[in-house]
Amino acid sequence: MNTYNIFTNEPDTLPSGKADFLLAASVTKTCEIEGITQAGIPGMIPLTPTLDAEFIINERVYSLGEVAETPTGVPTPAIITRAVHNLTPFSAIEILDLGLQRVPQNSPCQHFNILPSDSIATGANIDAKAVFEKGMRAGRAYELKGSYLILAESTPSGTTTAAATALALGYECRGDFSSSFLNVPSNIRDETINMALSLINNDMGNFEKLSFVSDNMLIFCAGFLMEATRRFHVVLAGGTQMAACLLVADALREDVLMRVKHENITLATTQWVAGDKNSNIAHILSLLSYKPHAIYTTFSFKEATISVLKKYDDGEAKEGVGAGGALAYAYTNESDNEEILREIERILYIM
Repeated sequence: MNTYNIFTNEPDTLPSGKADFLLAASVTKTCEIEGITQAGIPGMIPLTPTLDAEFIINERVYSLGEVAETPTGVPTPAIITRAVHNLTPFSAIEILDLGLQRVPQNSPCQHFNILPSDSIATGANIDAKAVFEKGMRAGRAYELKGSYLILAESTPSGTTTAAATALALGYECRGDFSSSFLNVPSNIRDETINMALSLINNDMGNFEKLSFVSDNMLIFCAGFLMEATRRFHVVLAGGTQMAACLLVADALREDVLMRVKHENITLATTQWVAGDKNSNIAHILSLLSYKPHAIYTTFSFKEATISVLKKYDDGEAKEGVGAGGALAYAYTNESDNEEILREIERILYIM
């Protein structure tokens, strides 16, 4: 297992030392559109971020009898992040409730009085400026315990809202966003995005557009980055959703007369996203007004004895719950592929 730069494919790493871990957990009712996502148990997908939060904190779930998994049985990437935490504990681990249907049990959680957003097909119904400002205040107030911060997300159907968000802000990247599916449900996604974009017009400002087409995680984390990166390094742990978060922050720099301190940002994802033939994270990142530091980790389930895990290598699930950032963190702290795989399988065997 190694980490490489997304743009150059040369060896690259995260900063050294221990990291805090924050999970931005959020529900957009876009996830209730049939067939748009498989990030969770059918009929219970809005519970996925709650279950992910409980699992990375407790190594078990309380709000349901089992962890979130795809219909083909692929377990949530939360198992990867939790395994890394077991091997090389984060200096702190906490949940950001950015609009959950159910509060995670037995899990340290910050609440911001944010409700789940509506489906972007009919209008997300977000007060984007208020959510962004809450993110800024949180970034300003956050007290770092370790050497840097890993900021992750769990937002089912978030790649769809991320694509709509980027297009609404004028970025040309319609076909660049990944999916939890092996094969992206492009017809459902495109129809949903087109319905969302039909609700906005060029006379609207950026915040007004985001209020219709985005999700709370993207907006809040963009605001958080604006402030937090002024004080310490932030690793955005995720794939195309976190790339879209950077697009949001970059687009809003003139609205708030401020920009992220990009030299204090790294995006860290998995090889499953970086090498995905159905998306293009490098192109999304190339649309920024600066060249970001972005890496991926070559962790693989090739040697797994639990065969369903090999579906990750085939292109299912790919990323989420900070898996890419956690793997890069494990690598910088000298954990190898075999050790992480062994811990993931130990967790699954005792569940």
